[in-house]
Parts: sequence; C-alpha cells; structure tokens
Amino acid sequence: MLRQFGKEIWTADGPSVSVAGFVFPTRTIVIRLSDASLFVWSPIALSSELKIAIDGLGPVRHIVAPNTLHHMFVGEWQSAYPAAKSYAVPALRAKRPDLKWDHDLKDAPAKEWSGEVDQIMVEGNSITTEVVFFHRQSRTAIFTDLIQHFEPGWFRGWRSIVAKLDLLTATAPTVPRKFRMSFRNREIARTSVQRIIAWPTLGVLTAHCAPITHDGRDAITHAFEWLLRK
Repeated sequence: MLRQFGKEIWTADGPSVSVAGFVFPTRTIVIRLSDASLFVWSPIALSSELKIAIDGLGPVRHIVAPNTLHHMFVGEWQSAYPAAKSYAVPALRAKRPDLKWDHDLKDAPAKEWSGEVDQIMVEGNSITTEVVFFHRQSRTAIFTDLIQHFEPGWFRGWRSIVAKLDLLTATAPTVPRKFRMSFRNREIARTSVQRIIAWPTLGVLTAHCAPITHDGRDAITHAFEWLLRK
C-alpha cells in the first residue's frame, strides 16, 4: 500500500474518483519529519490497511489540503486522527466550512515543517490556488493538479478526445490546457514557477502522473515552458 519514494517520503494510491464523468486516480504522500511526526499531503480514502501502514510510520500530526480541489477525504483523516492539525489554502475554508481547519497554507513553510519542507503558493488561477511543496531530504517537488499526465488509453470514448485537447495525454507531463487558460495574472504565476524551478529538484510527485525519479527540474521546466516564455 505504501511505497517508499525516497528517504522519509512515501506514496499511497487510492481508489479512483469520478469528476464530471472523468475518472481520476488518487494519491497521497506521507513525509516523516525530524520529530517523527507525519505530514500527510492530499489525503485519499483511509482504508483499514492504509491506516495500519500509516500508524507504523509514526503519529499523524499534519493533514494538508494543497489546493481547493483536493479535500474529499480530509474528514475521514480528521476523524481518525483528532490530534492532527489541518492545513488548507485559504479559499478552501469557505468551500468546506464543515471541516475543521487549523491553519491556512501560505507562501512560506509553516513553522512545524520549516527547514524540512519548503512551499510556494501559485496564485492567479481562476480554477484553483495550489501550494507546491519541496521535500529537502529527498529533493522531491510535489504538485497536485498543475502538472498531470495520463497514458493515452486511460480515458475512453469522447472523453479521450477532450483529454487530448486538454493535454492530459501529452507525450510528457505538462500543465493541462484548462489551467493554462485560467491564469489571470501570468506574471505572478511566472514568478512563482521560477522560484519552484530554483529548487534543486531530483524527483517529482503529483496527484495525477507517474512518479518522476530523476531530472525533476528539467521536467518542471518543460511543463511550464509555455509560461516561462515572455
């Protein structure tokens, strides 16, 4: 269930979910911090098997919703780990007032993981605001929806045509066309992406893309090439 991606970082894939008839895989990422507590990014459905595996790593202390679209299973984790603090991009408070949010994610790391996990907020997109993370120890950049990639056969019928037009099945991981078109202020977004590219990234993990194990900085630069051109 849990797969180790690097030192002190694991992934777990959950059941697929349907959004407007499009089926998407789900993935969570777990980072063990220096105090042995766990940072859980974009929680997936919490099965008993996954909970046993998670509990074997350490205590869950931080539940993170990295953008306004990934929040479906946060409540399950809050119930299972009532002592954990929950963090979200600010707009998610209004979207999910039924959930308990302890802290807003910002354009800088929270003190609880400062020095171990960096973060940059990519703003100015009308679909979502996303916080991108960087795990220093494994040199892993973590994206949610801003970078995606699916095999050509993942979507079927007319949805495969829409996915192709949206660049979801492009030859390499990239930013979907709908997100590209939704940036209201590209200059602000460009500045954020340039800061992300400055990280010494080796690997890249996303919610909707096979893990990238090497040349991560080059992969990010390629994905945002359209934005970096002035």
